[in-house]
Amino acid sequence: MREILEKLKKGRISIEEAEKLLKLTAIEELGMMAKLDVNRDIRKGIPEIVLAEGKTPEDTAEIALKTLSKKGRVILSRVNNEHVEATRKVIPKDAVLQMHQKAKLLVIKKRNFKTEKSGGKIGILAAGTSDIPVAEEAKVIAEELGCEVTTAYDVGVAGIHRLFPSLKEMIQKDVDVIVVVAGREGALPSLVAGMVDVPIIGVPTSIGYGLGEKGVSALTAMLQACSLGLAVVNIDGGIAAGSIAVLIANRVAKAKKP
Repeated sequence: MREILEKLKKGRISIEEAEKLLKLTAIEELGMMAKLDVNRDIRKGIPEIVLAEGKTPEDTAEIALKTLSKKGRVILSRVNNEHVEATRKVIPKDAVLQMHQKAKLLVIKKRNFKTEKSGGKIGILAAGTSDIPVAEEAKVIAEELGCEVTTAYDVGVAGIHRLFPSLKEMIQKDVDVIVVVAGREGALPSLVAGMVDVPIIGVPTSIGYGLGEKGVSALTAMLQACSLGLAVVNIDGGIAAGSIAVLIANRVAKAKKP
């Protein structure tokens, strides 16, 4: 970092070049356990989201505390009760813990942390009630990154008439992208992609049994969809879908600003 600043001072690089270089240098090492990409949000528009699954509660809490101290906010995914309790014990008094139970997402913020509204607009549809946890992952990520989110759940093809009022509302709100979450045969994203002129992100869920169980049928169906304008993430990839939706919506919002 000092080398970059010296080059800037001597006029060897521009402010813009220095900014780009600084964005690439921000890695915080936490012993031999983790290397935290604390400035990913500056470089990518999306912060590092800590996957708690597979980590011990103690390691998760330590990573959370370090990230919180550097950024003022940390998002942890796929947490269990042990992760939450271990983290709750170490967070400072000037921080607020928000547990999103359905999404299994834990968000911790310093009390003075403010999420700036970007102007991006995202719609999220879930085919069935069982698909809501994955949809909620996408929703929390989108809202934490400044987007306005409109949701409609249990609007799958088994009762297709339920879809149309919700889809109409999203179009009237001029959403920039729609995330469509579905399990079993995964038909809903294909249908929606054939009806609207905005990008669709399909999210297959692991809901379903028998042949093609655990989301395989849903993933295959979405990949084979004939409707254009549909992109697909991995099974149960709510965070991945929410992140892509944020990048699209926030870029659209940026382009609309005078």
